[in-house]
Amino acid sequence: MDPKLLLARLRRYPSAALLAVQLLGVLLHAALDDGGTGRLGQVVLSLFGLLVLGMALRVVRQSPAANSWAIALALSVLVLWGWHWLTPGTQLLLAISVLEALFYLYAAGALIAYMLQDDAATPDELMAAAATFTVLAWAFAHLYMACQLLVPGTFPAAVRPDAPRTWFELLFLSFTSLAGVGLSDIAPVKPMGRALVMLEELAGVIYIAGVVSRLVGLTLRRRDSR
Repeated sequence: MDPKLLLARLRRYPSAALLAVQLLGVLLHAALDDGGTGRLGQVVLSLFGLLVLGMALRVVRQSPAANSWAIALALSVLVLWGWHWLTPGTQLLLAISVLEALFYLYAAGALIAYMLQDDAATPDELMAAAATFTVLAWAFAHLYMACQLLVPGTFPAAVRPDAPRTWFELLFLSFTSLAGVGLSDIAPVKPMGRALVMLEELAGVIYIAGVVSRLVGLTLRRRDSR
């Protein structure tokens, strides 16, 4: 495909661009999040995280729920990330995790409002359905990270059970919990961790039953009307 045509389509469908970037992020984290790449890998992952944040902000601004709160949250995260790189600290990482979780939860809500604003299922809204799923997974992964920082030992695993989980491991737990497949080898053993997992499982069920099923119904109705 012509790169110019691809870029034009991604600009036309910002939700598809966000989905593509986040799926690329899963692969990038898988390659660099094992700690073997050292500080360079951490820098690459941090920069990529800021890219995802910017893409999400662009999509949120397309929705009716967008306002200055999204920009304020995104700018706060940028400032704290810069501060964290200059003077790393657990408290700063905790604040970043909480703010990023709030931003992605806000982005998910804005995307859902965008999909519910009319009675037609456009191609970008169908892409927004998938992008919202990944945004929710990102949000809960950051909540898990915040929980782990507050209550160490919340998420032991079969591999290195005493070590803290990496962000990619928590993202894996988030995806499996949101999808309801239960395939993760990471088990929450503290009350707060279990509460967050239960909330994410409930969010996944409600999202599939309420939002995705509605888009499927609208798509089928449009096809039948033709």
